[in-house]
Amino acid sequence: MSSRISEFLPLSDDALRAVSGPQSRHTALIEDAFGVLVETPGGGVSLDGDARARGNAKQAVRALAARADAGQEVTEADVRVAIGNAKSGTASPTAGGTAGARKGSVSPKTAAQARYMTALGSHDLVFGLGPAGTGKTFLAVAHGANMLLRGEVDRLIVTRPAVEAGERLGFLPGDLTEKVDPYMAPVWEALTDIMGGEQLRRRRDKGEIEVAPIAFMRGRTLSHAYVIVDEAQNTSRLQMKMVLTRIGEGARMAVTGDPSQVDLLNARDSGLAHAVSILEGVEGVAVTHFTSDDVVRHPMVERIVKAYDADAAKPNGRS
Repeated sequence: MSSRISEFLPLSDDALRAVSGPQSRHTALIEDAFGVLVETPGGGVSLDGDARARGNAKQAVRALAARADAGQEVTEADVRVAIGNAKSGTASPTAGGTAGARKGSVSPKTAAQARYMTALGSHDLVFGLGPAGTGKTFLAVAHGANMLLRGEVDRLIVTRPAVEAGERLGFLPGDLTEKVDPYMAPVWEALTDIMGGEQLRRRRDKGEIEVAPIAFMRGRTLSHAYVIVDEAQNTSRLQMKMVLTRIGEGARMAVTGDPSQVDLLNARDSGLAHAVSILEGVEGVAVTHFTSDDVVRHPMVERIVKAYDADAAKPNGRS
């Protein structure tokens, strides 16, 4: 039988603050997850529990400490990911690169995110597939913004289908930007978070950043640009082929979406799953699949995704 003993893990001041969290919220999560007692007497943390529990808790603590020591923000989502990795025996991601952001570097939180960021840095066309909250769009935007800031591309172009607007887009008031902004709000939020509002406005005014619906990509050749196709599950097969063939000289593209959340009238017409089925394995193309385990938003999001996945797996869809 394993005995309960206490083990001390020395940490830097920054790491100790990150592991503890606001009002000791992070250490409370670690205690609940592994059945250990976590104390912060100064200079590190003390872990009290049986050997297996201490080992898992130590892995989670070390992962969080490494993020803090690298100057990265440690959030409650990071704590949940570190706990999940420790429970599953998965090593915390150390590869995959980082991307600059207004609040500091953006780095992978899960193994799938690490693979995704590696692919974004090494392939001309990358597909990121998975449920909401897995970071597939945010990481692609961060990577593209970083390439723009480093001068590796001349433009950052983000496009997504405005499915709800359909043919009514032309009847909305205002110029093109005002017409499509309601459908592009999630993209603008990500760009603001990554670049900051002032720099985003400057780059947008200079034409270096463009956000537009899929329909406005037709007939263009997108050269020396980083192109992100968001919510791609709502593109038709013809739209997907059209936007993929817009890639010009010096351009790269990331395509993100959730094949299980198609809003088209005919879900079988979705261009995302079709494109992946015929392009996976083609030279220069990478595909990263995310699951509910990669959700890094509020923990409720992960539980919702898993509940829907379980419902979809039933023979008749619903019980």
